[in-house]
Amino acid sequence: MRILIIKTSSMGDVIQTLPALTDSMLTLPNIRFDWVVEEDFSEIPGWHPAVDKVIPVALRRWRKNWFSHQIRQEREKFKHAVQLNKYDAIIDAQGLIKSAWFITRLTRGIRHGSDFLSAKESLSSLVYDKRHIIHKKQHAVKRMRILFSKSLNYIMPQINANYAIIDFFAKKASQDSKKYLVFLHATTRKNKHWPEKNWRKLINSIDGNGLHIKLPWGTNDEWQRAKRLARGFNYVEVLPKMSLEELAHILTNSRAVVSVDTGLSHLAAALDQPNITLYGPTNHELIGKYGYNQISLCSLDKHMDTLTSAMVQKELEKVIK
Repeated sequence: MRILIIKTSSMGDVIQTLPALTDSMLTLPNIRFDWVVEEDFSEIPGWHPAVDKVIPVALRRWRKNWFSHQIRQEREKFKHAVQLNKYDAIIDAQGLIKSAWFITRLTRGIRHGSDFLSAKESLSSLVYDKRHIIHKKQHAVKRMRILFSKSLNYIMPQINANYAIIDFFAKKASQDSKKYLVFLHATTRKNKHWPEKNWRKLINSIDGNGLHIKLPWGTNDEWQRAKRLARGFNYVEVLPKMSLEELAHILTNSRAVVSVDTGLSHLAAALDQPNITLYGPTNHELIGKYGYNQISLCSLDKHMDTLTSAMVQKELEKVIK
């Protein structure tokens, strides 16, 4: 039984789809998946044992120059890749008009997705052959698990969500395993950033306990922020730019993580790493990180600066002990 998944972005959304694959794998032992995903996140699906083929797509990059010769060639190559096989089912887990129109519509097989009232963008449902009711007022992980169970006609297992990627990373333990913390300070939206002065106060509170701190980054702005946060602390390391898989190994071997609302926070949750996440405007009950060892600190007024370093330090000391 071969299924095509369409879940292109964002990083957190892609990661939160993984437990649905685990349910399917446990219920239907012969099932295998191919997965269409944005090129920036193409490493992630291959970590799951039920995924055979990853088909990268680049809608974000293509739309900047849609009709150029190079982009037209890339689009044709992608179209050939998704039409190469006729699938037993196609599950559009994205629920957007662009994913339905530019990807799902091209596929060969019975197309499944959320119905008109359940999809993120209602008109996307017009592309699907089978439309399923998925109530919106439940966490994204559960919504994905329900969508897969309805699309593939099985009863959703009554077990905790299992991302099934820990074994992929557990084989490689670093020499400094569990001797450092990871601070995920970078996120895309400005109103989700925690003030740098609060990060530095928290970093200062770690002095003397024998732990180091690692700071990842992805863009030049994030690199500059990481350098500002590390300035003057000899136990803080600004990491080199890394792939998602390399960062996953860093997270796996850490003692604990402190994060803002970012895709890497969802990755830490999928790896069952102790993770204190700071939320401002995000509705964490519907789309926040989901898993074991997860602590959420939420600002009541939606402003990140009201989450003090002392509040975070108190929770972090509990985790470290």
